[in-house]
Amino acid sequence: MTIAEIKKNTETKMGQSIEALKNNLSRVRTGRANPALLDTIHVEYYGSMVPLSQVANVSLMDSRTISVQVWEKPMAAKVEKAIRESELGLNPASMGELIRVPMPPMSEERRKEMTKLARNEGENSKIAIRNLRRDANEGVKKLVKDKEASEDDQKRCEADIQKITDKRIAEIDMLVAAKEQDIMAV
Repeated sequence: MTIAEIKKNTETKMGQSIEALKNNLSRVRTGRANPALLDTIHVEYYGSMVPLSQVANVSLMDSRTISVQVWEKPMAAKVEKAIRESELGLNPASMGELIRVPMPPMSEERRKEMTKLARNEGENSKIAIRNLRRDANEGVKKLVKDKEASEDDQKRCEADIQKITDKRIAEIDMLVAAKEQDIMAV
C-alpha cells in the first residue's frame, strides 16, 4: 500500500463515519415528527421480523404527526402494537388501515436526555475518526520502516491526515450542535 492509498482509504473511512453519525442523529428524537424515527421498528410478518417500511408506507401527516398506512389490513394491529412497545415512547392511534402516530411534546428533562444522547453519538464518531488517524499513521510508519517511503514523506502524510482529521471533527461538532439546536427549538 502506498502513502496515497493510505490517505485515500483513511479519507473514505472517515466519510463513512460521518454518514453513520448523520444516520444515528436522525434517529434521536426531537419534538418534530420524522419518518426516520420509525426505521428501527420491526413487525412480525408471517413468522419473521421485518422492518416497518416493508409492510407499510411511513410518511408525515403534519409537523407533529407521522402516518403509517399498512398494505394489508390484518397487519394494522401488529404494526400499532410494535410502535407502542418500542422504546420511543409513542402512542399510535389506529383508524382502520391508517395509523396516526402523534409526537408528544418533549419535557425539559427529555430534551436534556436527547441532547446528551446526541453529544454521545458525536463523541463516539470522534473516537472512530481518531482511531482511523492512528491506523493511517501506523501504516505510514510501517512504510518508512520497510524503506518504501522517506521520513519527509511520513511527516507530510501525517500532517495531511491531521488536516483531514481536524476537518472531520469540526464537521462532527457542527452536526451535533445543529441537532442540539433542533432538540431545544421545538
